[in-house]
Amino acid sequence: MPSSPSRRRVLATGAGAALGLGALGTPPASASPAAAKPASSRHASGAEETRSLDELYQAALAEGGKLVIYAGGDTPTQQDGTRAAFLKAFPDIDLTLIVDYSKYHDVRVDNQFATGTLVPDVVQLQTLQDFVRWKSQGRLLPYKPAGFSKVYDAFKDPQGAWVAIGAIAFSFMYGTAAVGSDAPRTPLDLVDPKWKGKIASSYPHDDDAVLFLYSLYVKHYGWDWVAKLAAQDVRFARGSNSPGEAVRAGTHAIGVGGSGAPLATGPVKFVLPDGAPFMAWGQRAAILKAARNSTAAKLYLNWQLSTATQRNSFSGWSVRTDITPPTGLKPVWEYPNANVDGFPRFMSDRAEVERLKQTFALYFGEVKGDPTPGFLGLHPGA
Repeated sequence: MPSSPSRRRVLATGAGAALGLGALGTPPASASPAAAKPASSRHASGAEETRSLDELYQAALAEGGKLVIYAGGDTPTQQDGTRAAFLKAFPDIDLTLIVDYSKYHDVRVDNQFATGTLVPDVVQLQTLQDFVRWKSQGRLLPYKPAGFSKVYDAFKDPQGAWVAIGAIAFSFMYGTAAVGSDAPRTPLDLVDPKWKGKIASSYPHDDDAVLFLYSLYVKHYGWDWVAKLAAQDVRFARGSNSPGEAVRAGTHAIGVGGSGAPLATGPVKFVLPDGAPFMAWGQRAAILKAARNSTAAKLYLNWQLSTATQRNSFSGWSVRTDITPPTGLKPVWEYPNANVDGFPRFMSDRAEVERLKQTFALYFGEVKGDPTPGFLGLHPGA
């Protein structure tokens, strides 16, 4: 996405937990990457949008000029960059963009369906399994924005029920000044006693993407790694923004379970480990079939998938196969240790997700703290 990323990451290990991670359905870190799939699906149906952004803009204004988006994220301001960029291009749209944890937005939308009080036109969330469910329930509007055929196949529904608008990665990070020449290169380095008291992490049992990241660490290093990390006096907090903020503030040298841009320069280095796992996914977005502002919603999806927006992505990665990443990066789906195909499978196995959450609580303690976006209630944006 063109603004700061919209969600969280990272986990660890401990001795004696009788949890079978084979049930996760995720490939080992050493597995070969899924071959880059053809840009267009064999089962695709329906034509892509042919109207220009300006034509869609004028049509959206004629519709009423309003747009409400529920976006997954960690802080109320996390999508301010997206909001500013969209309104710079389309200043007369009355945009309401509400950020909350995806796990609250999805049930909020379900409750609005059940009570006939739907607020958003667009949902863009980390809870990938919801888009499959909502499609099966007939809740999503099949629609293919311009450029849909160029989106990596695993990042879109063949019929256009949903499409990923941004590629997000979670790993660990460190402050370059704080670690000096002794920078950690893999998650295994994090359990070195020299880092005790110097690590901040988002709770893996509070955020499913961080949970997946930690589950990959368990598969790679075993539960003993989690036990050793638990002994490192890690500062756990809610929100995948929290590790990066701790590192930027200088209170901790290392952050685990947050997003970042691998090529970004500055005081914080986001790590793409070589030979060890990290995780990435396509943040899905969809237009709700009952949306009151469907034309403005279409404008938004076309803008998000436009080459200009995709080339300006926060992470450096595009969801489109025809946009080459900056020098130093490959398309995110070409990293076998990014586990791009594993995260959707992980999210679909809710029983295993719950077992992992409770197991990590045994190692790291219960989740504490208020939700970082605040308490938004049933109908934010109404």
